[in-house]
Amino acid sequence: MRHRWAALCVLALGVLAPTIGQAQEAQPPPVRERPGVELGQNYPNPFNPTTTIPFVIGDLATCQETGREHVVSLRIYNILAQLVAVPILQGTGQQLLNVRLKCGAYTAYWDGHYLGSSREVASGVYLYRIEVDGEVKVKKMIVSK
Repeated sequence: MRHRWAALCVLALGVLAPTIGQAQEAQPPPVRERPGVELGQNYPNPFNPTTTIPFVIGDLATCQETGREHVVSLRIYNILAQLVAVPILQGTGQQLLNVRLKCGAYTAYWDGHYLGSSREVASGVYLYRIEVDGEVKVKKMIVSK
């Protein structure tokens, strides 16, 4: 009885295996339609009290649309998904909230304070979320006191 069951399993796998392989080959590779965004890991991480967040808009090597501006927002949330802060664009002091930026590499800065206050955030895990022309990337960072 065991031999018949084993033979049946081998036969079934032999029939299904080519079908599974063909289905995987038939899928086209994903196509990227937009220039995209790269969100780097903040540094230092963990940090206290300030951190820097690098990000890149578009592909620097093939950035053809030098005049095109992208709408960029960078926000920091706690683990309850509550807005904690909006970092500033280093070099300009401008909050990264619906800012128009051209293709390139940028750095954001966060001083570790709650939005619109002089109070420092508590130790813990925070999420930073960048949105560029509707494309979203999220990473986590740690505040350690």
